[in-house]
Amino acid sequence: MTGTNTTSGSAASTFTALRGQLQEAAAAFAGGPDALESILLGMVDDVDRAVREPLEIFPVCHHSPASALAMARRLREKQPKVVYLELCEDMAPLLTELRNCRLPVAVQAFAGDVEGFPAEWAPLSVVAPITEASAEYQAIAYALDTPGVELVLVDRSSDHVFQWDSRGGRTPEPAAADGGSGPGTSPSEAPEAEAALHGEAVGVEIGDLRPRFAELEEHLLRHGKVRHWSEWWHQYVEVPLGDSDHDTYRQVMFLIGSLFRRLAPGDGTRVRVDEDRERYMWTRMREHLAATGTDPEDCLYVCGAFHAASRVEEFGVHGSTGTFTISPRTATTWQYGLIPSSHAAIEAQFGLASGSVSIASTEWAKALERTRVQPYRLAGQAGTKKSTAKKPRGRQVAVPAQEPPAADRLSGFLRRPPVLDGLDEAELLGWSVDIVRAARRNGYLASTADAIAVFETSILLAGMRDRAKPTPYDFQDAAVTCIEKDRVPGRRDVRRLVEIMMGGDRIGQVGYEALPPLARDVYDRLAPLELKLQQRGVQRALLDMASRPELRACSDVLWMLRRLLPHGAARPVMGERRLGERSIQESWDLALGTHQRALIELGYEGVSLEQVLEQRLRREAYGPRATTATVLAAVEDATLYLGSRRLADELGTHALKVLAAERSVDGAPEVLRRVRGLLAYYRTSEPVLPPWIESFAKTGYAHYCTLLPTAFRDEDATVGQVAAMLGFLFSMESLALSLGCDRTQLELAVAQSHPDDPSKTALLWAAQVQLGTLSRAELRARCDELLDNPLVVPAYPRYLSGFVHALEPVPGLADVVVEAVSNAFGRLPDAVLLPWLPLLITTLRSGAADLAPLLIREAGRIFPGRLAALDAWVPPWRAPQADPFAGRRAESGSRGPRGAALLPAHPATCDAVAGLLGCTEGWTRSDAAPAPSGVGLLAAHPATCDAVADLLGCDGAWVAAGPSSGAALTARHPETAKALESLLTSR
Repeated sequence: MTGTNTTSGSAASTFTALRGQLQEAAAAFAGGPDALESILLGMVDDVDRAVREPLEIFPVCHHSPASALAMARRLREKQPKVVYLELCEDMAPLLTELRNCRLPVAVQAFAGDVEGFPAEWAPLSVVAPITEASAEYQAIAYALDTPGVELVLVDRSSDHVFQWDSRGGRTPEPAAADGGSGPGTSPSEAPEAEAALHGEAVGVEIGDLRPRFAELEEHLLRHGKVRHWSEWWHQYVEVPLGDSDHDTYRQVMFLIGSLFRRLAPGDGTRVRVDEDRERYMWTRMREHLAATGTDPEDCLYVCGAFHAASRVEEFGVHGSTGTFTISPRTATTWQYGLIPSSHAAIEAQFGLASGSVSIASTEWAKALERTRVQPYRLAGQAGTKKSTAKKPRGRQVAVPAQEPPAADRLSGFLRRPPVLDGLDEAELLGWSVDIVRAARRNGYLASTADAIAVFETSILLAGMRDRAKPTPYDFQDAAVTCIEKDRVPGRRDVRRLVEIMMGGDRIGQVGYEALPPLARDVYDRLAPLELKLQQRGVQRALLDMASRPELRACSDVLWMLRRLLPHGAARPVMGERRLGERSIQESWDLALGTHQRALIELGYEGVSLEQVLEQRLRREAYGPRATTATVLAAVEDATLYLGSRRLADELGTHALKVLAAERSVDGAPEVLRRVRGLLAYYRTSEPVLPPWIESFAKTGYAHYCTLLPTAFRDEDATVGQVAAMLGFLFSMESLALSLGCDRTQLELAVAQSHPDDPSKTALLWAAQVQLGTLSRAELRARCDELLDNPLVVPAYPRYLSGFVHALEPVPGLADVVVEAVSNAFGRLPDAVLLPWLPLLITTLRSGAADLAPLLIREAGRIFPGRLAALDAWVPPWRAPQADPFAGRRAESGSRGPRGAALLPAHPATCDAVAGLLGCTEGWTRSDAAPAPSGVGLLAAHPATCDAVADLLGCDGAWVAAGPSSGAALTARHPETAKALESLLTSR
């Protein structure tokens, strides 16, 4: 930082009297010349230097009504031809769109994909909020609506905002909130949704003016008898400068900026960035003056008072040249737009006290009415009130180019006692009545006596703080003291009610013409709903696709908005969208106007919703932290919202690679749920399964078989994750085996599993039952052994948890699980049962809440439905196991063959069948002897027997047939018997 450049000659005599006064004050306070004198005289030198600059510098404070009022006056007096504004130079094309918006709004620069910055910084966002009660808006409106006037933005670009801050090794962050509302702030005063309209964007500090020396700010607040900085600024700067002349305003602002600059702490990074910004701005202004040949006397430089008192070498039109080089921008592609802002968002981002911007807006309106100053407003600006003051006719004549040097106004201003405004009793009475009325509407038991108390307390507090007229902050404290009770009956407390009464949180809106193409396309596609979607608040949309098929397109847009926008922007009340399902009627709560910022930022990512959704799905699926479950979710969304088979197949193929690379089972439950849903959808809606899902089933079968033994032993793998693996293996087994997988791999994996955890042990037993290596009787016996062992009884709930999780892969074990739970309640004494009963309940609730309905249904099927039948009820697993076929065999033996009795009983049917088959032998008499069975057939059909004998190599001759048994035939034909025996043995 360079030293102070003092003026000489006649210029030095401007502030001679002030220098003498400050030297005397320094000697009186410090006892002689020291650092205090150097600081005080240096401040005078800064003011003198800024006042003498040929290019007029207009210092401002962020969202200050006094600055806006002084700016409006000066613009009408000077009528400059060029206005240099401290704002990111790359935001200039957007300023013309402000006329299509309702203020406050913010100019935004956005970058989703970054190059040249760390990837974790993305997305990058820079905002510059603009309100009507700001000097910046007055300068913009004047320059854009006055012919022949050029507006030049000279501050660093959005890219340099992050470039320069990255040199310090830190990410730019939004300013912290003002130390708030001081002591007594209740925890209920949480910021509302409007305070987050800027998101995580970095704010451009236009006119940032606040002490960076904590001790200085604390000193000012304590001696000023105020709670926070916004109140101090209002009392000691806004009010005195509200009606001051131009020279006094400039010199006071220069002095304040110099004070805060010289007493700033030694933060090297921040000081370097501040100085680089000043070098950047003066370099741009000199380049513009050289290129256009404009006279500096016809220009006006609008910047923050902190930067107006700059001491860099490049300061001024005659400053050093060639000493500062502007670095090139990175390859990051920036997109620009306007987003809605609000008073609360500005306060939250720029460290202002809650309600200060609303109070400033009210003071701006009162100042315009009091001074009759005609402000500048963009033609066609929405949401602005028309002024009642008479407009000047024609263009005012500009002041002469060579204005006389400004006289010393600081000496008189600093020595002048504060102007005591008379008490406006009518205004204060109106405030008192209004706050009582608002408190009643919000549930407070306020009365007329409270209004009188608020009135008197406001005057009392103002007197205690050396004020003749109560400020809005005094009134706010008085209202809280007199009306606030021990609790807040409604949603808003008294402090918030005062803020609303003083002006409220005005929220801006970006007009249709200023929206990006995607946002306009959304509003156009939702036009059949016939709703005013740009308005804030929640609106109900009813879609009957059966009677109005054109609303199906609106439904598709709403489901995509629900996927892309924050929660609450588009919320379905009735209707759902699942794979293979479409609702014919839907009901939606829409708040697109409230979430307009999020909709606008979608336009930075693409030109249509479909394009943005596809890009996000690809980003999620191919991200470095993508898991198999994440990729399958992207496949499901691509099918559900886009109906894109191409994208679904591409992402499904990628899921195979991600699954093969995973070495953990953390996502197994989600993988099982999603792949089941996709498989069911493709089986019902497609003629054949997509190749990728067949490969996924085959790869997943082998993958989970490999990981199964390790998962059973791994302490980090939960029983639910292992159960999901088994569920995948058992449910996909038929498909995997048809594609060439081997079931032996699963059997070996189960055989190699040796868990130590009781819940996983029970899960392994269930898998063995499913594979057939363990019978149900053996499983029941093992459960009985657990109950008989007193050392294992405390761990029995964990075994039950494993059995419950086993219902996922083996749902047929529901009856065994019910039996295991019932045996525990029936056999264990209360002294053992009651201590672990809470553990059982919590285990089942936390680990298997979704499987509990299956157990409840099974228990309802087994247990009796009436309490009276419970005493005589015998559980099915304790009932004697009878042979279900014994009675049928006894009945058949006593009554003979049932089929033979039917034939003679219904001869017509038998005759019809015999005629159809060509049988002419007729019925056999019932009293005839039974014909030989097998032996008779051999004799009746010798050719068949000879063919079999030749095939077997038998040379024996036939013996006369007779009613002989099989043993007699074997003895008579030994060669045939030996041949058959050898054939059977070989087989």
